[in-house]
Amino acid sequence: MSELLQTVHAKAESWLNSRAIDNATKAEVKALLNKEDSKELIDNFYKDLEFGTGGLRGIMGAGSNCMNKYTVGVATQGLANYLNKTFPGQEIKIAIAHDSRNNSSTFAEVVAAVFSANGIKVYMFNELRPTPLLSFAIRYLQCQSGVVITASHNPKEYNGYKAYWTGGAQVVPPHDKNIIEEVKAITSFEQVKFKPILANIHLIGDEVEQAYYEEVKKIIPNHDVIARQKNIPLVYSSLHGAGITMVPECLKQIGFTNIHIVKEQEEPDGDFPTVKSPNPEEQSAMELVIKRGKEVNATMVMATDPDTDRVGMGVRKSDGEFILLNGNQAFSLMMYFIMKNLKDKNNTYIAKTIVTSELIDMMAARFGVECYNTLTGFKYIAELMGKLEGKKKFVAAGEESYGYMAGDFVRDKDAVSSCAFFAAMAASAADESKSMYDWLIDMYVEFAYYKEALLNVTKKGQQGEQEIKAMMEKFRNNPPATIIGSRVVRLLDYKILKEKDLLTGKESDLDFPKSDVLQFYLEDGTKVSVRPSGTEPKIKFYISAHAPLASRADFEKVDQQLDVKIKGIEQYLLSV
Repeated sequence: MSELLQTVHAKAESWLNSRAIDNATKAEVKALLNKEDSKELIDNFYKDLEFGTGGLRGIMGAGSNCMNKYTVGVATQGLANYLNKTFPGQEIKIAIAHDSRNNSSTFAEVVAAVFSANGIKVYMFNELRPTPLLSFAIRYLQCQSGVVITASHNPKEYNGYKAYWTGGAQVVPPHDKNIIEEVKAITSFEQVKFKPILANIHLIGDEVEQAYYEEVKKIIPNHDVIARQKNIPLVYSSLHGAGITMVPECLKQIGFTNIHIVKEQEEPDGDFPTVKSPNPEEQSAMELVIKRGKEVNATMVMATDPDTDRVGMGVRKSDGEFILLNGNQAFSLMMYFIMKNLKDKNNTYIAKTIVTSELIDMMAARFGVECYNTLTGFKYIAELMGKLEGKKKFVAAGEESYGYMAGDFVRDKDAVSSCAFFAAMAASAADESKSMYDWLIDMYVEFAYYKEALLNVTKKGQQGEQEIKAMMEKFRNNPPATIIGSRVVRLLDYKILKEKDLLTGKESDLDFPKSDVLQFYLEDGTKVSVRPSGTEPKIKFYISAHAPLASRADFEKVDQQLDVKIKGIEQYLLSV
C-alpha cells in the first residue's frame, strides 16, 4: 500500500471512530473503503476541504475533502470563533441564504444551528433566495457577517459556502486569513457546536426584499422610456435556480409587462435536469431560453445561474436569430450605455478585473471616467468600493465571467438588478428603433473590435491538482518568447508582483495582492492571461485580441480575422 493510500485509510478510519459522525455517513465511508478501485476514496480523503479566501467549494459526499454536514460545521465553528473574538461584548448578527442545489437547505440549517449555539443572532431566509439579496440583507440588517450556501454555476455534484463580512462583501484580508486559521485550529468534530439554540434564529421578512427592489428602481435611468417600451417581449430562465424568486418580480416592479418564463426550467431543482451544467456562460445552457425567445419574437433573452449572481443574455439580430453575448461584450455594452448617458462624470469611477476586456479601459478614458482594475473576484471590487466610499462616486462594475453590478447597494455581483438594467437598455435601444446588437456594432466602430475567448482545461482530483500546478510553473519558469509569430513584450506575474518589459529588461512593481496569475502582452496588442480557477479543477486561459472596425459592413471580415488569431493561440496553449 502506498504512503498516500495509508494516510487516506487512516483518515477514513478516524471518521468511523468519531462519536460526532452519524451512522449514515459512516456507512458511506465503509463503502468507499471496501471498493476495489481506491480513486474515489483518495479524492474524498487525500486532504481536508480547504476553507479558502472565499469559503468552501467541493463535491458533495462523505470525506474530509467533500462538502458535507461536518466540513460545513467545522467552517462555521471557525467563523463563529473569529466573530466572537473580533466583536467581544457586542451582539453579533449574521445573515444566511441558500440556493436550489441538493443539500443547500440542509447545509444552511447546519450553519444556522452552529452560529446560534455560539451565541450569535441568526437571520435566515425561509426559502431559497439569490446571493445578491444576502449581500443586501447584511447591509440592511447591519450584520457583522453572512453565509450563502451555493456552488454558483458549478455542475450538480458540487456545493459550497461563501463567507461575507460587514458591508455585505465577501471576506478579504486580513479577515480571510484569520478565519482560515480559526478553522484550522479545530482538530475534531467534537469541538463543533451542532445543537441549535432556537431562540437565536430568526426568519427574514418581506421588508428586506421590498427594500432591495426600491434600490433597483433608483439605478434604472430611463423610466420614461420603459413606460413607452414596457411591452417589448423579454424571456427569462432561472436554470432551475433561485432567480425565479426575484428576477421576474424585479422586471415587473420597474415596469415591464411582457415577460415570458421558460417553464421547463422554472422549478428549482438541484439536479438541473434540462442542462448539462447550470452555467449561462455555456451555450448548451442557453438553448431553451433561445428557443422560447424565437417563439415569442423576443427582444432579449436572459438566464441566471443557480444562486443568481451571474446572467447570460442573448440579443436578437435583424434576421431573427439570437447572438449570445459573452461577459466582456455584455459588460462593455453596459458601460457604453452608462458612460454615454452619465450627466455628471466628475469624480466618478467604474471597476473591472484584470482579465476583463480592455475595451472598457479605453472607453472610460475617452468618456472621462476613472477605471480601476482589481484581481479576479468581486470581493476585490467590493474592497475597492469600501476604500473609496465618501471619496469618489461609484458607477458600476463587472467581470468577464458574466457578473455585473450597477449601484452600490449590493457589494457582490448581482444578476437580479443586472437583468433589470439590461432590460432597461433593451427598451432604450428599441426606443431608438435599434437592437442591442446594433449598439454592439456601433460601439466597436466607435472604439475598436475587441474579441475575447476563455479556454478552460479541466484536471480533476488529486492528480489533476498536481498537473495544474506543473502547468503554471512551466509558464512561469519558461515563459514563451513568441506566441503564433508575435513577440511577447510584457510579462506580468501577480505571484511575485512584478511586471517585466521583455524588450528593455526593465522591471516594475505591481500594486495588487499576490495571486497566481500570469499575463503576457504581445507586440500586436493581444493579451493572454493564465490562472488556476479558485473554485473548480481547471486552469483558465483568457485571450483578448483587437482590431479597428472601419464600418459596420466590415464586421464579419474582421470577426473572422480575430477568430483565426484566437484559435491559433488556443492551439498553441494546448500544445505547450
